[in-house]
Amino acid sequence: MIAAGARRGAVAVPSSKSALHRLLICAALSDSPSVIRCRGVSGDVEATADCLRAMGAGVTVGGESITVVPGPTPRGNITMNCRESGSTLRFLLPVLGALGIGAEIKMEGRLPLRPIEPLAEELRRHGMTVAGKDGTMICSGRLRPGRYAVPGDVSSQFVTGLLLALPLMSGDSTVDVTGGLVSAGYVTLTEKTMKSAGVTAEKREHGWHIPGNQAYRLPREVEAEGDWSGAAAFLCMGAVSDGGVTVLGLDGDSVQGDRRIAALLRDAGAEVTVSPGTVTVRRGRLGAVRVDAADVPDLVPALCALAAAAEGETRIVNAGRLRYKESDRLKTTAAALSALGADIRAGDDGFVIRGTGRLRGGACESFGDHRIAMAAAAAASICEGSVAVDGAECVDKSYPGFWDDLDMLEVE
Repeated sequence: MIAAGARRGAVAVPSSKSALHRLLICAALSDSPSVIRCRGVSGDVEATADCLRAMGAGVTVGGESITVVPGPTPRGNITMNCRESGSTLRFLLPVLGALGIGAEIKMEGRLPLRPIEPLAEELRRHGMTVAGKDGTMICSGRLRPGRYAVPGDVSSQFVTGLLLALPLMSGDSTVDVTGGLVSAGYVTLTEKTMKSAGVTAEKREHGWHIPGNQAYRLPREVEAEGDWSGAAAFLCMGAVSDGGVTVLGLDGDSVQGDRRIAALLRDAGAEVTVSPGTVTVRRGRLGAVRVDAADVPDLVPALCALAAAAEGETRIVNAGRLRYKESDRLKTTAAALSALGADIRAGDDGFVIRGTGRLRGGACESFGDHRIAMAAAAAASICEGSVAVDGAECVDKSYPGFWDDLDMLEVE
């Protein structure tokens, strides 16, 4: 049960799961052990760690660090479970092909429904066999270098998977992106992480040129930056708080696409202060905004909760990709917030939210989706009554300590 009312105080968010996925893969592909310093390990990151173990690496999670010891490529087929992590599947499928590892890949929840075919088809064109049904994918074969083309408007994760894998090829390759590139900041994060491991991908007008025969050499010790996506709900809580909410552990210069939450909150009228390692948000006169969600789909549920507190009609557009997340977030965001009293309408590609300033509270479903549960917590800041979230444990997917951190904030 979440108590009603605005919050104030400070929380330290976990390390970015986006950064950890990439660091773990680069470490496992390197030629010597690495220690990744981090705060917290989510279910999605555990899925990547488990899969890398199946691929031959030693991965030990303990305390505030993850130790990765590269191992020999396994002989014969392996079995690995991506759980519900789209990043794990889309990043590692090309890597399996680059290493010539045959695998039976298990998928859980809605992951089998999320787009993968455009990437799989391109991998088939270059030497892999990829097929599957009923939550299991079977892959085999070894990728060949060459020209790869993937749609950038479906998922930037297709691009990241190829960028991680193709430097291992015996010859040069190119990746061409068609249809524009959504969430481009997360591809930049991939390039940045690869560069830290001594691997390069040369940016071209419509894609990348990737030299072959490269070797990953991640430093002996690296640190994962804080998670802007996980911070979003707390930053939105700050926007309705007189005392404000401070989030610790965020890099103001991060290339994470969801760093845009700070600018969006300013646009909405909140007072936002970004300092080295911290971001503080306080109440301002909140007004309606228009949000293009093409590059920041994970921010949308929390922003919808905030919009209920703003004056006027907020419109969120270009959010069609939300249909293919852990839930159909166009439906589930509207359902959860409507249950708490919000005036929100979902369309084919976004939302219209008419701000009322206050919500009544009550009970809502999480629909097994971590972002919906966190949005409900943000909405509780403007509720007159307490909020009960069914399935609240789903936050473990990205932020296992979310409810403990929420309890650290004081109700104003």
